Amino acid sequence: MGIAISPFQIDPRVADYIDKPRKMLINGKWVNAASGKTFPSYNPATGEVLAQVAEADREDINQAVKAARKAFDQGPWRRMTASERGRLVWKLADLLDKNIEEFAYLESLDNGKPLTIAKAADVPLTVDLFRYMAGWATKIEGNTIPISVPYTPGAKYLAYTLKEPVGVVGQIIPWNFPLLMAAWKLGPALATGCTVVLKPAEQTPLSALRLGELIMEAGFPDGVVNIVPGYGETAGAALAAHPDVDKIAFTGSTEVGKLIVHAATGNLKKVSLELGGKSPNVVFKDADLDAAIPGSASAIFFNHGQCCCAGSRLYVEKPIFDRVVEGVAEHAKKIKVGAGLDPETQMGPLVSEEQLNRVCSYLESGFSQGATALSGGHKAADKGYFVEPTVLVNTREDMKVVQEEIFGPVVTAMPFEDPEEIVLRSNDSDYGLAAAVWTRDISKAHRMAEHLRAGTVWINCYNIFDAALPFGGYKQSGWGREMGHDVLQLYTQTKAVCTRLA
Repeated sequence: MGIAISPFQIDPRVADYIDKPRKMLINGKWVNAASGKTFPSYNPATGEVLAQVAEADREDINQAVKAARKAFDQGPWRRMTASERGRLVWKLADLLDKNIEEFAYLESLDNGKPLTIAKAADVPLTVDLFRYMAGWATKIEGNTIPISVPYTPGAKYLAYTLKEPVGVVGQIIPWNFPLLMAAWKLGPALATGCTVVLKPAEQTPLSALRLGELIMEAGFPDGVVNIVPGYGETAGAALAAHPDVDKIAFTGSTEVGKLIVHAATGNLKKVSLELGGKSPNVVFKDADLDAAIPGSASAIFFNHGQCCCAGSRLYVEKPIFDRVVEGVAEHAKKIKVGAGLDPETQMGPLVSEEQLNRVCSYLESGFSQGATALSGGHKAADKGYFVEPTVLVNTREDMKVVQEEIFGPVVTAMPFEDPEEIVLRSNDSDYGLAAAVWTRDISKAHRMAEHLRAGTVWINCYNIFDAALPFGGYKQSGWGREMGHDVLQLYTQTKAVCTRLA
């Protein structure tokens, strides 16, 4: 498989942006790290340094939290009407909409994803998320409650609830969808009136920092949004444990999510987590295979398999197993792997050398336990972090490649015979983020959806996202939901008010 890694023309705005060391945003100002340190952000297509970025540490987190605290307690943000907040979030969406090309280039360079995908999905979905959340700003309401108090006979009360912002929020986002994950976190926090300290992933900080420039251009008050790039072990840990942070929101691995929970116990801050997955993708013999085969390929190979909800466990009813699996393998073999800026690229590199080594180690584990590859199975180039799209067969539920999240373009395919048995096998996982069912029998599909322990179940489709559709997991896939109306609960407190009238 030939890999195109030769350089392509970069948008001049992006070239200028990455040419200078990037600072962090604290209290409305772009500042260097207190230590003066920077860290490199790499181009995953070449392994070369792309940009230098200010490295936040504990003191920078302290300053960012202090700014967010002041902005929440004393600044103009709390005095703004909900309509004014909503208009600012909408203005941010408009500014981003005007710069789709630039942000797509940043995502492609920093993350490795194809430029065409970033233009079509990542940035437009981000714009849509901000606009959706802008609309919610004026619709966060309490309610009145008729109460009956037996120990005050004859008394009358006015009782009602208020929905108030939770306060200062620390948000830690991953590297697989850098810009979109920033929006998933920032949108509801800003709509509800919280202030934010956002730590982007150290592998992909550039689009979040550029978004910070648009946030200031939109007119958000100083300190409402602070963006502090740095390493999880230092900046992330300091943010999760900070006593002046009222809530922490984290998207990433389940292992780190458990550390976040432990760090948050100091002041019992609210915690929401969107974590790992090992999602079952179930194809019945009555499925429309012209849709199910390419859909199953997309379920695992979209975004290079670096999706927490990737359909990485493919279960196919036995009479059609060979046809479906061979079809998915043929799709895998035809995927054009290359640098994200190549307009022909369909799948880019993994995000980092660490991730490359992780995926390759899982492949070695699978082969050592008896799995075989119908396609792929190897590193794909000497330069950059490329892995071949891989379909593994002869796999069993007790294998590491079946039980653990690989977070790469690797699917394990297994046959099944009993439709009742497949529910148990699908649910036999520590995770419960997503699942999919392919069948023409709509009753069967909805019965499956009811019994699958997953936060999202797709029927005859995969990877369908919308700002109005809640997303999150069961079991060790996390706490709470992103997007939709449900996410507002994570950023608000309910206050009960009771007044005696007579």
